[in-house]
Amino acid sequence: MNLEQLLKSYQKQSQSAPNEEKISQTVQTAKQSLYSAWQETMLSCDEFLWIQLKLIQKRWWFLQFLLLCFGGAILASSWEESHIQRGMAVCSTLFSILTIPEFWKNRSSQSMEIEKTAYYSLRHIYAARMLLFGIADALLLTLFCGMAILGFHFPFERLLIQFLLPMIVTSAICFGTLGSRRKMTEASALALSVLWSALWLLITLNERVYAAVTLPVWVGILGMSLLFWCLAVSRTLNSCQEYWETAE
Repeated sequence: MNLEQLLKSYQKQSQSAPNEEKISQTVQTAKQSLYSAWQETMLSCDEFLWIQLKLIQKRWWFLQFLLLCFGGAILASSWEESHIQRGMAVCSTLFSILTIPEFWKNRSSQSMEIEKTAYYSLRHIYAARMLLFGIADALLLTLFCGMAILGFHFPFERLLIQFLLPMIVTSAICFGTLGSRRKMTEASALALSVLWSALWLLITLNERVYAAVTLPVWVGILGMSLLFWCLAVSRTLNSCQEYWETAE
């Protein structure tokens, strides 16, 4: 028997049938090891929020702060009632409009394709930004309302009608546009917000209409606006996948 025959004989003897059970166990062990390695490097919720906070451009919050300072100056001025109403309407609309760039930058920077492949989805990212903006804006608005009511003795019902109500509606318009199934841009949200601001000015400057609406009716309108805002935010969070596809 020559060397080649010896090698063939040894090869036949050393061959073994694959064990499917052992292969499956090996694959499962590899998966568990890989998942454990991911868990060690995966961001926690606190770390994820902190990173999102660092990614948000703080200049928008600074501009909102300056805008509220301007609103306070309007309340402290000796302007006529109609001029104060105009100033408050403009400030409330701009306050919500200043949130548009941060929530639209995924589309404008074409980064949705990258974020779509990440562990934290677009829904997580938008929820984190909404939470951070909500905390910051709630703090700013609390300071502004406290200053207006306690410092300038501005009636709460007037603050509710002339500032908070149009601000909530503008914010709902922005989120409704963002969560729309149609491909809508920042300019679309801005145009709709400006259109609403003009409509609101016409309503508040019409003395007959403004005087005819009682406080309970204004409160009811505010409640409907809050409901519309909640629906717009919910739609934005639930339709991230849909408008990501329409943006392609």
